[in-house]
Order: sequence, then C-alpha cells, then structure tokens
Amino acid sequence: MLKSWIGLSILVIVLDQATKYLAETLLTMHQPVPVLPGFNLMLTYNTGAAFSFLADAGGWQRWFFLGLGTVVSIGLVIWLTRLKPEEKWLAAALTLILGGAVGNLIDRAWLGQVIDFIQLYYDRWYWPAFNIADSAITVGATLLVLESLWSKAPPDA
Repeated sequence: MLKSWIGLSILVIVLDQATKYLAETLLTMHQPVPVLPGFNLMLTYNTGAAFSFLADAGGWQRWFFLGLGTVVSIGLVIWLTRLKPEEKWLAAALTLILGGAVGNLIDRAWLGQVIDFIQLYYDRWYWPAFNIADSAITVGATLLVLESLWSKAPPDA
C-alpha cells in the first residue's frame, strides 16, 4: 500500500520546501504582503510546535520535536505498509500527515526552526502563521477523524 501512496507525501514535501524557499527569498521578515482580504503572506519562523508551543523553551525543543517527528513518521510508514488496498481514505490521510511531518522535519534539521508564511486574519484577530506542511497535516488529521467516524465497524466474529 505504501508504494501507491508515497507520491502524495513526496508532492507535499516538494511543495512545502519550494514555497518555503520562495517565502525566504521573496518576503521580508514580519512584513505582511496582502493577497486577499483576510490573507497575507508573511515570513516568520517558529522554533516551537503548533501555535508556537514551547517556542521559548531555550533550544532543547528542536531536538525533542526532531525526535518526536521522526518517531511519528516511522510509525506512519509502518501503518501505511499494513493497510488494505480498499483503505484509500485512511491512506490519503496518513500520507498527507507524513508529508507534512517530513516537510517540517527538514526545516528543524537544517534551520532549527520551521519557516511559516501563510497568515490568515479577520479584523484584528490573527491566526498563527503556518505553511504547506502544516496545512497537509491539518487536512490529513481531519480526513483521519472523518474516516474513523464514517468507517463501518467490522462484523462480529
């Protein structure tokens, strides 16, 4: 099952790394570039996890998140190898999460932080900046939850 879906993870990783490269090349740190109402491009860095969790922890969090991301990625690969061919939604969810996790792992390994550049807001309320990898993880996690809610329970043995 892994071979047929790994391309989706690779696509996420390539798009994530390419857009982060463009963000670093074309954007100025913390200077929003309006795209649409409620949507800016803005270069920023996150040494923590989601919503800057542990961002000010002093540096040890880089290694913690690298280790955690690596373990999770290995677990996802193992899970993918055990899926049945008919578990397409589950495979899509897992490969999106895997691609996003590896995209952010690359940043942490090379830079010690994650490049973020997508900024959404309403009026004066701003969502924390994020990137393509974060989006893939979110979509994958949503699919995972929906798939678990909609999947039929196996018949009693």
